[in-house]
Amino acid sequence: MTSELPLLDTPANGIPEVVDTAEGFSSSVTCLAAGAGPIAVDAERASGIRYGQRAFLIQLRREGAGTFLLDSETLGDLSGLNPALGRDEWVIHSVTQDLPCLQERGMRPAALFDTELAARLLGWEKFGLAAVAERTLGVRLAKEHSAADWSTRPLPQAWLNYAALDVEVLLPIRDILCQQLLEAGRWEFAEQEFSHLLEFEPKHFDEPWRRTHGLSKVRSRRDIARVRELWQARDSMAREADIAPSRLLRDRDLIALAQSGVKSSDDIMAQWRRLSRAEAARLFRAYRKASRLTVDELPTRQEKVRQRRSPFSHTDLKERVAALKAAMGELSEKLAIPHDVLLQPALVKTLAAQPTVDVEHFLAEAGARPWQIELSGPTLTKALDRLPRA
Repeated sequence: MTSELPLLDTPANGIPEVVDTAEGFSSSVTCLAAGAGPIAVDAERASGIRYGQRAFLIQLRREGAGTFLLDSETLGDLSGLNPALGRDEWVIHSVTQDLPCLQERGMRPAALFDTELAARLLGWEKFGLAAVAERTLGVRLAKEHSAADWSTRPLPQAWLNYAALDVEVLLPIRDILCQQLLEAGRWEFAEQEFSHLLEFEPKHFDEPWRRTHGLSKVRSRRDIARVRELWQARDSMAREADIAPSRLLRDRDLIALAQSGVKSSDDIMAQWRRLSRAEAARLFRAYRKASRLTVDELPTRQEKVRQRRSPFSHTDLKERVAALKAAMGELSEKLAIPHDVLLQPALVKTLAAQPTVDVEHFLAEAGARPWQIELSGPTLTKALDRLPRA
């Protein structure tokens, strides 16, 4: 049982000092350059507390060099690490979570190993770092500080202990996962995925305000316009104050304000008492701006998406998507690879809308990796052949 596993509670070489000076950073770069082999990398943010997803602490560990805790907020540009780390592999748990904030600090890996993705390729149902450490190393990791405010200074020793342990386990985990991928005949799959992750970029939304939770229930175009203007005002205010937008006004409150019929900033303050007078005034100006838009200036109810018109009816398309998803579900279960790792679900949906198509060519053009095409192509082709033609 998990509770019977030993708790890994102290880094092997103690807690290193936080590096927060140019001199300290230069010394760290020299030490890391003298080390050899893969580099364990982790980043701590202040999600839901500070604006954006930037890293406030970055941890690195390399054989022959040790562990380093970098105050990335103070140091700023960390691109000096890149030549020191050379072409060696960066070992990260969940690259899509950490790579953007590392890149924001100037860090650019030449090669990657994602321990979370490796565990998923092996079909593991639990793939958080703590679960992977338990299964590979037979130890428990305490994760109570994962959602902490890492912009806090000075950082508590208990938090630094936690941060150092996260990178201490990554390198031995990497070795075990690599061996298991080889034994399972899936190392080539992993290599292709890790190479693909080097080009990863977070999804960009042309109209990010449409991600407001609860917007789908707003039917009036005028109220949708108010949501847009209020979202943009809240985002600007949050950026200026360096706080998460939700700490100013939660999405549900923003939706409620858009539909409230307020007549003044005083009305806003009366309902949302944590807002300052200046904040309420700024939100009311946004509300009033939306109220004065002409009909032609109002946003549409749905985001405009450019896509090729499908020859299938809504009902037929829905059935086609369901048939392809079912086929991929069966293949996923047979191979013990999660369906979203086996092939991006959006590709399956887009494929279903094509009247006639060479499946393998379509997948290759859409960015699927060779291993995905090899495994998914025949299954999708067979499923499409069983469906009615347009």
